[in-house]
Amino acid sequence: MMKKMSMPTSKTSLVLFLCQIISALDVPLDSKLLEELSQPPTITQQSPKDYIVDPRENIVIQCEAKGKPPPSFSWTRNGTHFDIDKDAQVTMKPNSGTLVINIMNGGKAEAYEGVYQCTARNERGAAISNNIVIRPSRSPLWTKEKLEPNHVREGDSLVLHCRPPVGLPPPIIFWMDNAFQRLPQSERVSQGLNGDLYFSNVQPEDTREDYICYARFNHTQTIQQKQPISVKVFSTKPVTERQPVLLTPTGSTSTKVELRGNVLLLECIAAGLPTPVIRWIKEGGELPANRTFFENFRKTLKIIDVSEADSGNYKCIARNTLGSAHHVISVTVKAAPYWITAPRNLVLSPGEDGTLICRANGNPKPSISWLANGVPIAIAPEDPSRKVDGDTIIFSHVQERSSAVYQCNASNEYGYLLSNAFVNVLAEPPRILTPANKLYQVIADSPALLDCAYFGSPKPEIEWFKGVKGSILRGNEYVFHDNGTLEIPVAQKNSAGTYTCVARNELGKIQNEVQLEIKDPTMIIKQPEYKVIQRYGQVSFECIIKHDSTLLPTVTWLKDNDELPDDDRFLVGKDNLTIMNVTDKDDGTYTCIVNTTLDSVSASAVLTVVAAPPTPAIIYARPNPPFDLELTGQLERSIDLSWIPGDENNSPITNFVIEYEDALHEPGVWHYQTEVPGTQTTVHLKLSPYVNYSFRVIAVNKIGRSQPSEPSEQYLTKSASPDENPANVQGIGSEPDNLVITWEPLKGFQSNGPGLQYKVSWRQKDVDDEWTSVIVANVSKYIVSGTPTFVPYEIKVQALNDLGYAPEPSEVIGHSGEDLPMVAPGNVQVHVINSTLAKVHWDPVPLKTVRGHLQGYKVYYWKVQSLSRRSRRHVEQKILTFRGNKTFGMLPGLEPYSSYKLNVRVVNGKGEGPASPDKVFRTPEGVPSSPSFLKITNPTLDSLTLEWGSPTHPNGVLTSYTLKFQPINNTHELGPLVEIRIPANESSLILKNLNYSTRYKFYFNAQTSVGSGSQITEEAVTIMDEAGILRPAVGAGKGYSEILFATSPVMHTVRPTFYKVQPLYPRIRNVTTAAAETYANISWEYEGPDHVNFYVEYGVAGSKEDWKKEIVNGSRSFFVLKGLTPGTAYKVRVGAEGLSGFRSSEDVFETGPAMASRQVDIATQGWFIGLMCAVALLILILLIVCFIRRNKGGKYPVKEKEDAHADPEIQPMKEDDGTFGEYSDAEDHKPLKKGSRTPSDRTVKKEDSDDSLVDYGEGVNGQFNEDGSFIGQYSGKKEKEPAEGNESSEAPSPVNAMNSFV
Repeated sequence: MMKKMSMPTSKTSLVLFLCQIISALDVPLDSKLLEELSQPPTITQQSPKDYIVDPRENIVIQCEAKGKPPPSFSWTRNGTHFDIDKDAQVTMKPNSGTLVINIMNGGKAEAYEGVYQCTARNERGAAISNNIVIRPSRSPLWTKEKLEPNHVREGDSLVLHCRPPVGLPPPIIFWMDNAFQRLPQSERVSQGLNGDLYFSNVQPEDTREDYICYARFNHTQTIQQKQPISVKVFSTKPVTERQPVLLTPTGSTSTKVELRGNVLLLECIAAGLPTPVIRWIKEGGELPANRTFFENFRKTLKIIDVSEADSGNYKCIARNTLGSAHHVISVTVKAAPYWITAPRNLVLSPGEDGTLICRANGNPKPSISWLANGVPIAIAPEDPSRKVDGDTIIFSHVQERSSAVYQCNASNEYGYLLSNAFVNVLAEPPRILTPANKLYQVIADSPALLDCAYFGSPKPEIEWFKGVKGSILRGNEYVFHDNGTLEIPVAQKNSAGTYTCVARNELGKIQNEVQLEIKDPTMIIKQPEYKVIQRYGQVSFECIIKHDSTLLPTVTWLKDNDELPDDDRFLVGKDNLTIMNVTDKDDGTYTCIVNTTLDSVSASAVLTVVAAPPTPAIIYARPNPPFDLELTGQLERSIDLSWIPGDENNSPITNFVIEYEDALHEPGVWHYQTEVPGTQTTVHLKLSPYVNYSFRVIAVNKIGRSQPSEPSEQYLTKSASPDENPANVQGIGSEPDNLVITWEPLKGFQSNGPGLQYKVSWRQKDVDDEWTSVIVANVSKYIVSGTPTFVPYEIKVQALNDLGYAPEPSEVIGHSGEDLPMVAPGNVQVHVINSTLAKVHWDPVPLKTVRGHLQGYKVYYWKVQSLSRRSRRHVEQKILTFRGNKTFGMLPGLEPYSSYKLNVRVVNGKGEGPASPDKVFRTPEGVPSSPSFLKITNPTLDSLTLEWGSPTHPNGVLTSYTLKFQPINNTHELGPLVEIRIPANESSLILKNLNYSTRYKFYFNAQTSVGSGSQITEEAVTIMDEAGILRPAVGAGKGYSEILFATSPVMHTVRPTFYKVQPLYPRIRNVTTAAAETYANISWEYEGPDHVNFYVEYGVAGSKEDWKKEIVNGSRSFFVLKGLTPGTAYKVRVGAEGLSGFRSSEDVFETGPAMASRQVDIATQGWFIGLMCAVALLILILLIVCFIRRNKGGKYPVKEKEDAHADPEIQPMKEDDGTFGEYSDAEDHKPLKKGSRTPSDRTVKKEDSDDSLVDYGEGVNGQFNEDGSFIGQYSGKKEKEPAEGNESSEAPSPVNAMNSFV
């Protein structure tokens, strides 16, 4: 009978195992093919080998398998055949091997305990499952016991034992009270791994009578409860402190055995007062990083996924202020069998050879045994093609009858592994699985992969053809993969078409066609650009693309590599992104991504939002340097460094940078070692041999880096052979007959020991030569002489020192020296595209004649003469370089109507080859440049004289000049446009019969037969009519007189139709200032678009401080600057909002000096005496009127309206208690208090003083009648709200109080 057996951990399937075949014959994952091929059974699903079941539910033992033909199933129980038909409680699922044992209808789970094994069989073999051990779960009751109360002295230790009943599987333990609340645990009180509750020292608050241990059995979903335990703590004064004593484990040493891959749990719980702190170390080593965890307040050491390397002595140390105690746990890690190489399915053709390999490891070493179709191979039917050699079965010259399923069993005392692997011998004609006429689309210059998935036995040969009758594809431009795929590494437009795949073996032949289309790549032809924008402005990023017409692109915008904010301010257009009302949070990187079904491109730009820096309320600074550096845990290749952080200075430390100094090789030079988060103050450092280390630490926060800490003590590591070889090894010849081998020498600490040298080796590539080697020292270059010109060499450089060699280095390819190319390009042709652009073509030179790395071709071209001037002058040659193996290029920037010569040369790393014969070509005529000058002289009442120079670059034969002109008045209205054609041989012209005192604008250009050139403009004014006689007007109301002048036959006039135009460039001019001691009046003139808001910027002249900005209300052309310093020079300028970068020139003014105010006795002034008399008379009249009305018993209209329309929500506020109430007669006698409309500090905001008078004049809604009542109180209008933060603390007057409530 077989040994312990188990299902492999991964659940295999038919598709999965067919992709694990290890022979030259692969079975593709094609469902149709898999259904047609015969194959032995394979177990695809089975129950776990240790199967604990719920005794109250039906038992389901899984066994699923696949094969062709479908397999049949049978079972054994406890090693003998299990006859399912004889047990009415047991059924097998249809088309499956899964057993269902009916427990819920009378069966007992205990009756079906045992070891079960499933066999799946068809005509090609039999697969078996693991041994599945069935055991019902158990949850026994707690043994009744009488528990005595625990009387404990304060400060002593205590252990409350749980001792749960033994269940299957073991229960989960936890402690609760009578209210079903978990008991709080801490460093002082905690639960051990065995379920007991440990008290390191008891306190009075531990007194209670409901310490209850619970056991939860998950399989049966039941919880068992132990009898409550009572604890009473009595106090004795004083409480005696005690040094630590271990409660568990006991003694000084113990042992622990754990299996590889499991979780290792080690526990130490100590008694003592104060409460001890537990620390764990591994003697002679380190706790494994990333796999070590501390639980239960560091009392439990947890190491996951343990391996043999984790064996050793682990020490726990319990420490308090009085002393320490320790315990050493010796851990041994054993291993159940685990796979090194599991056997994999083997598919062979008749007559082929193959092997099944089964290799496993464990501790102790597992034994390997083989079975064939579930039977030990020693007693299985003999197969002449099979030979067993330990862990390997060798098959030779197999036949179809050799098909079978083999089982490998690897077992030791801790477990076993079982794996099924079949040998399937097939004879099949070729099949192509790729769909016919499948269409492939790729981007030009990208790889194209054309599939030809196939199957056959023996393995078919694959050939590819292009076109219907094309020849077989061969050559370096194609790559043929073993799976039948054809790869075109760089697909060009001419690669498109029909490709045919042919598969053949000795049993037949089949072919299939696929189609290939080549698409143009997607490009961003205008990328978004870096932008700086002020807050609340508007910004736009462009992203204009070009793509293949048959592909549909999608454009996506990202901000900082994330989606755009969900905000209506972000407007995504067809080819742009616009952000309205920019805020600080919009600052970042914006990326445009263009996707098609075949490719994707992107481009990014940064947006910077400019804002005034906030005034910091707290002073932030760089952190202080760390201190008290300490080295611990010194090993040959590692060490632990710890430190104490310095003050972070109001900005948290984000990370620490660790640097080191090598006093042996580079004293005084500090190098970067690593960095750790700011919350960490220890680091484990990897070291190199033969280095005298010192370390220092630098703290970093958002403000910057601290000063380095004081260096640590030095630590010298031992020597060793080099760990690495020189980098950047190159082989480049400096002469045609040599090879210069260079490398980057190792740094001092990389040498790992004294006596650093280099072994330099080389041999010619693709030639059966032995390596030639030489050992050198203190150099980084070696020259090999006598080499052929430009041939490849294999090169390697290995480091060594007095202790040995570094690992074997990798090989690089170099070339011996280059020589100048031998031949010139031939068949040079020039195609003139237009007057400034030509295209040159040439035939490439043979690569063998290049004699080096082909870098490209250079085109030398120069102008021989200009055909319009017939003058020869020396012109420097221009050179254009075209990289790579290009055979054409464009020559831009040519001058029209000129004769040129050119030649072409090939270029390699050595230089240029011979030039091709000079090729002559001519450029056609173009449009001329603008005339060299235009002068207007001799202005009179009705005439102007025009003089001009011919164009600097006529670019052909001039045919004529064109002059256009029109009058302009002071309101920027344009008069009729007149055009005159002038012969090419003229250079001046007199215009007569013009209007007097009129400005004219002139436009002048030249023409060739190709067209008109760019124009030159000028303006001039006729002089004023001294006689003051107005000429007859034409077009009344339009501001211009009729233009009368002699015309040539080619002259024509346009009737004077006027229209309003905007100035060509808006401008602010004539900025003037009128300054006093503390203020200045700024005024200006503006020409430009209407409805523009202005602003005034000013600052101290000569200062580097930022300009101060004041907004002008409305479109006024004046502003008053207040709050200036007397006797100070200021600079000022005016700008317009919305016109980017548009502002006036700067003006400078100086405020008046501070002067003592003249003291005038105002009481002696006559005007003041008269004014006071008038005021006194007015007050007397008002008092008489008030007295008369009060004697009649009348009230103010406000009071009457309140009495008639009492509104509970509109009531005055009482002065004494702040509540609302009615006005009384008594209150009417109270003096009116100052209103709250004026700020308490008696100041007026600048914006209130600078705005229009609507707030203080006719725009004020609140007015008084003759009798003092308030007109506007019920008008539905409100006065302006008082400025926030400037309310008066005084109570309001009745008028202002009512105004605040309406």
